[in-house]
Amino acid sequence: MKRKLIAIFLVITMGLAVAGICAAQEKPAAKAKEPAKEKAAAPEKAATKEKTPAKDKEPIKIGAFFALSGPIGTPTKLGAEMVVDKINKEGGINGRPLVLVIGDTESDAAKAAAIAKKFIHQDKVAAIIVPTRTETGMNVKQIVEEAGMPTFMIVGGDPVIMGGEKFGSFKYVFKSPQRSSVAVKKLFSYLKDKQIKTIGLLYATDDFGKDGARWIEKLAPEYGLEIVAKESFGPKDTDMTAPLTRIKNAKPQAVICWTIGPAGAIVSKNKAQLGIKIPLFQCHGLPGPKYIELAGKAAEGERMPATKLMVVDELADTDPQKQVIQEFVKLYKESGYDKEFPINIHSGYAWDAIMIVADAMKKAGTDPNKLRDAIEQTEGYVGVSGVYNITPEDHNGLGVDSMVIVEVKDGKFVMAQ
Repeated sequence: MKRKLIAIFLVITMGLAVAGICAAQEKPAAKAKEPAKEKAAAPEKAATKEKTPAKDKEPIKIGAFFALSGPIGTPTKLGAEMVVDKINKEGGINGRPLVLVIGDTESDAAKAAAIAKKFIHQDKVAAIIVPTRTETGMNVKQIVEEAGMPTFMIVGGDPVIMGGEKFGSFKYVFKSPQRSSVAVKKLFSYLKDKQIKTIGLLYATDDFGKDGARWIEKLAPEYGLEIVAKESFGPKDTDMTAPLTRIKNAKPQAVICWTIGPAGAIVSKNKAQLGIKIPLFQCHGLPGPKYIELAGKAAEGERMPATKLMVVDELADTDPQKQVIQEFVKLYKESGYDKEFPINIHSGYAWDAIMIVADAMKKAGTDPNKLRDAIEQTEGYVGVSGVYNITPEDHNGLGVDSMVIVEVKDGKFVMAQ
């Protein structure tokens, strides 16, 4: 009996031991399955991320409007599209492509204001490139300032980046063409070298013309110049013989005309018709093939300040702008734009504006205040129109050395002697 009990006890003990060993072996097996579940879940999370486009790859919108029906608007627009294409081919803004949202002002300042509001509130652009006339720029200036929208103007007149009670804040506004004051200084230095001391002033009554006249009157004494006659005309006038006759009777040594568009060519032809032999100097808004086409033989010998774009082949190889301008000209011609819209002084302004904005975006992103600050810190940017050094006081950043005096010779622009 005892032997049977001992045998039963041994069997039960051995069974419990075996069961314990099996249970101990099963627990690690259960834990080994857990990592497998985690690994299976990981691809699902990755797949979810792939389906949702990353915000840092979304396009960055830049609003740009031009007077596409005018002589300046379309060539400027083509330059803007060309530089955006170049930036995107080179990787965009830290991997994000730029997209231009285009508007046409139809040379209507009120329409320009409406487009600016659309860009800001509907299209949600990160910056704006505008426009091609000073009046339009001034109509948009207050809108972008109140919205805190970084804006690069491609207008010639200075008021868009002038402050005070008369012109208003320009905290968010910059401009790529040379200031009128810079162009006047360049021209006056040339007149001084030629020992010209008396001038007759003829200007358009639009904002650009009045801006030029203001600077001519203000700076003339510094260069030993006397204005012996001052006349004006409407920007859409088609005959300027009357004011030119009055200037002729005042017997100045030279005539300075400050206008853009067809009016400049009319002045040139009227001067020739009146037999006025003293030299005519035009402003920096006119250099381009269209001016020579409209003025014809009357333009021969006329001189005016211009960017180096107009005489790139005459620049020294050591000029830092030469290579940049040559690339611009090459791309413009390869795009076929020059066949319908030959390069003029305005062609490179949008290029420079967008390049500076893009460089600032790469450094500061698209937050409007950080972007504005980065634009204002632009230093040593070598562009088509000059080497830009922007400061809080100067939202243009181009000096007199960014310009040359050109002359019409044999139907082409060359460096004036």
